[in-house]
Amino acid sequence: MDIPRQKRPKRRRYIFVGAGIAAIALITLALSRLEPAAPRVDRALIFTDTVRRGPMVRQVRGHGNLVPENVRWISALTPGRVERIHVRPGVEVDESTVILELSNPDVNIQVLQAEQSLTAAEAQLVSLRTNLETQRLTQEAAVATVEREYQEALRQVRTHEELAKEGLVSEIDLQNARDRAAELEVRLEVERKRLDLLANSIEDQLAVQREQVERLRAIAEFQRRQVESMKIRAGTAGVLQEMDLEVGQWVMSGTTIARVAEPGRLKAILRIPETLVRDVAVGQPALIDTRNGVIEGRVMRIDPAVQSGSVAVEVALEGELPRGARTDLSVDGTIEVERLDDVLYVGRPAYGQAESTVGLFRLTDDRTHAVRVPVRLGRASVNTIEVRDGLQEGDIVILSDMSTWDSHDRVRVK
Repeated sequence: MDIPRQKRPKRRRYIFVGAGIAAIALITLALSRLEPAAPRVDRALIFTDTVRRGPMVRQVRGHGNLVPENVRWISALTPGRVERIHVRPGVEVDESTVILELSNPDVNIQVLQAEQSLTAAEAQLVSLRTNLETQRLTQEAAVATVEREYQEALRQVRTHEELAKEGLVSEIDLQNARDRAAELEVRLEVERKRLDLLANSIEDQLAVQREQVERLRAIAEFQRRQVESMKIRAGTAGVLQEMDLEVGQWVMSGTTIARVAEPGRLKAILRIPETLVRDVAVGQPALIDTRNGVIEGRVMRIDPAVQSGSVAVEVALEGELPRGARTDLSVDGTIEVERLDDVLYVGRPAYGQAESTVGLFRLTDDRTHAVRVPVRLGRASVNTIEVRDGLQEGDIVILSDMSTWDSHDRVRVK
């Protein structure tokens, strides 16, 4: 016989379900309030430094090359074809050393034409001098003739006057004699003036022709020098640095042919970033690293123009050059721009710029974690930078690039 089953109350089931839901809610709330686990950073892959207080030397650094202090660029004065090459780069030369020889028939023809013009002008000078001297002598003869006739006329007048007193000569003949003498007197004065004018003009005419001869002589000498200039000489003592021509090449006038540098006297040309060159001044000390030794130097010139984001700074070398120092050698230069006596400073971080605020990771006391702190930076040097706010003396900070953990303010250091 079937027995009817009694229904159990549902209250206990509801209690258990509510308790479970409440427990899940509490666990979820607790987990949401937990901080995410800090990412791990390998201690061997980071670089740290301790904040220090004391003197700090501000420096700027740049790469560059050694260049000669005295350089002579040699250019072609006349166009021509390279006929012979006497020396190659690397050879020591003096002022009279012929580097190469050019040839140009047109230049030789110009010399001949200039000499021909000079010879013609000199012949004209000789002819002019002869003609003028002949004219002077002719005029002197004319003056002498007129003077003789004038003296004869005077004697004739005196004779007629004596005869007129005795009534042997008429008054008309006497007057004619006197008129003849007066006429010859005027002619004599005119001829003498002509002689003076001719004598005074002779030197002027000869001077004009002499100047023409001198001009043509200068032109001829210039053309001779043009021919001589086709023998390209060093012009100064030194070492031939550059010369890229070969026999048969045609060289235009004004083309740079070679470069001669005085050996043993070098200077450094450093390329300083334009953002750092504002602190560089003439006279500041510098150290030039040639990788074979370090040379002391001093800034002597700063280029006013910016090229490719940097400024050229010339450094005069004051120390002895190490072995192997030569033109175009790559060097690294460090210029001392300022000495700060008592400042808080630290090694320069990979992403920190001068006069800026950055977030740096500072190690905790147990050295197992690093916390991001805002740090205000000041004046910077090559390897160090001033700390104005955010850190204290003795703090240890991470200088390596931590951009991978920009979204975290705390990391574990293992």
